[in-house]
Amino acid sequence: MKKLPRFIIFVALSGLVAAVRLLPQNLELTKSLSIDSLGACQGVSFINDKVYLYGDREVGMVREYVVDGDSLLYSGNEYRFTVNGQDVINHPTGIAYQPGQPVFLGNSIRLNPEGTLWKAVIYQVNWAGLKKQGTLDGNLLKTIEDDACIQGTRPEYVQYQNKWYVATADYGDKRNEVRLYDPEKLKTAEKTSEPGVLYKKFTCGPWVQNIHWMPEKGILVLIQNQIEGRKWRFTFLDLEKSLSTGKAHVLTTQDIEKADELEGFTTLGKGGKGIAVTSSRRSNVHFVNVK
Repeated sequence: MKKLPRFIIFVALSGLVAAVRLLPQNLELTKSLSIDSLGACQGVSFINDKVYLYGDREVGMVREYVVDGDSLLYSGNEYRFTVNGQDVINHPTGIAYQPGQPVFLGNSIRLNPEGTLWKAVIYQVNWAGLKKQGTLDGNLLKTIEDDACIQGTRPEYVQYQNKWYVATADYGDKRNEVRLYDPEKLKTAEKTSEPGVLYKKFTCGPWVQNIHWMPEKGILVLIQNQIEGRKWRFTFLDLEKSLSTGKAHVLTTQDIEKADELEGFTTLGKGGKGIAVTSSRRSNVHFVNVK
């Protein structure tokens, strides 16, 4: 049998590795918890081995938890998004945290009862100061109007071509996009429509409540509702292909037939576990296996 040249074998194996890296994901719910004192939970982040659940109680706030098997233990640390006792980030919609990068929090403000008019704001904050102080007093560094958005903002760090960007997405059902902002430009901007802030974007499906980056796989997860405000949907995208084509490159979509409002999702490091959260008062935190 004639042997294949080494470079052909190398190319074939490289393609196989890339295919494995981008295999579609599957989520399996393993346990549900009821976590109180959050108001309606709006999202979840995993930062430095801690879980942060944020919500819209009487003021916007975030609480810190430690993973203990398939449970969460409250650390006793709560941080309020207030300045001089006044609510600033009343409807938190994302925490963009990446070591060595500026930290951004999102806020989507409803301007009319029908929910057809929104104002989206991104805040640069001193994360270490917020944790030490317990509030945004002295720790609110910049307020940026996200006027490049279509409906709402939900910041999350993603990596593209070896550079970190702040990604965000829209919630509505028309002209939805995922946009990448340059963090260095963003932190000095008054508005995201300013030149140089928006780096790239692509169109996506509706009802995106939050987004989550899986760096080891190059996958961006859209955390969505199947219909407005109801039922769960997870859409796994190849970020690089999405940005190169200008349209979401979907690897797989998983619908879970739960009737409440899915708000957020995070993986817990590089393992096979994750947490999904909803705005329900009970059974609002769900452990999942990521396969």
